[in-house]
Amino acid sequence: MDRKTLTDALKQKAFELGFAVCGVARADALESQRPVLQSWLQKGFHGQMQYMARNREKRIDPRLLVPGAKSIVVVAMNYYPEQHQPANTSYKVARYAYGADYHFIIRNRLAKLADYLTELTEKHTFRVFADSAPVLERSWAEEAGIGKTGKNTCLIISKKGSFFFLGEMITSAELDADQPFEKDLCGSCRKCMDACPTGAIVGPGVLDACKCISYLTIELKEEIPAQFRNLIQPWVFGCDICQEACPHNRHSSAHEIPELKPLSPISSWTNRDWETLTKEVFVKSFKKAHSPLARVSYEKLMDNIRCVTDATGDQT
Repeated sequence: MDRKTLTDALKQKAFELGFAVCGVARADALESQRPVLQSWLQKGFHGQMQYMARNREKRIDPRLLVPGAKSIVVVAMNYYPEQHQPANTSYKVARYAYGADYHFIIRNRLAKLADYLTELTEKHTFRVFADSAPVLERSWAEEAGIGKTGKNTCLIISKKGSFFFLGEMITSAELDADQPFEKDLCGSCRKCMDACPTGAIVGPGVLDACKCISYLTIELKEEIPAQFRNLIQPWVFGCDICQEACPHNRHSSAHEIPELKPLSPISSWTNRDWETLTKEVFVKSFKKAHSPLARVSYEKLMDNIRCVTDATGDQT
């Protein structure tokens, strides 16, 4: 089987597995990203995410993750929901966290894609990733022709928007690489930057995570600092403000991934359910349901909830 036929068959399988987009990049070092990453880290924009400062060379060169790697298969999975949280709910969760944890969903499907490639090539060395290793996902998505990183640092897929998960398979198989996506999709638009209530987008494509609501409600382990406590409303886990402001997301359409359908707390909880949440219910509703909300502790989630309650004065 020639490279083009092999690549076309692999992409078709990716679509059958539920991925909306699939592209291929050559597994070379991303030298252009080295000074960008260095500058971001030197400014301390990664906050408590110390893992971002580790394995820098592996972030730049995927061949250090998979020796002999020749190709990177990049996939995107739509997570924009058909059903949203009730309009009268004061406590909002980012759309990516509505259903089951996407890390497992994407890795499981990428593993099936890798098995399929094994059937076609007999043997290849590979690893699959979903926001779970030192991989510059958005940069590789650009290299694979999937889309372009916007001013809010989210990957924008032309005529589809930015509500997408990314996943990668780094493989020793030689595949037909796509042309990198080079078109600027933002132009002079700065709606995402203007919409951010904490001013986290400090420049086009530059995010100070320490000010980002997603960071403050998830990655920051302690209570949210005083200067931000009145600004995170209504978000108790993650944030979609910059994506909601992006004109490209007028193209968003509902996904068809069963595992991503909203869990009961998302689809039906009232304000009182959030405000009176106990640790026992937290474990049952989020940890045992494999929800992304299980990434934070019960105490952290309750502090996030208190921020919104105090800011809105909404006590049920």
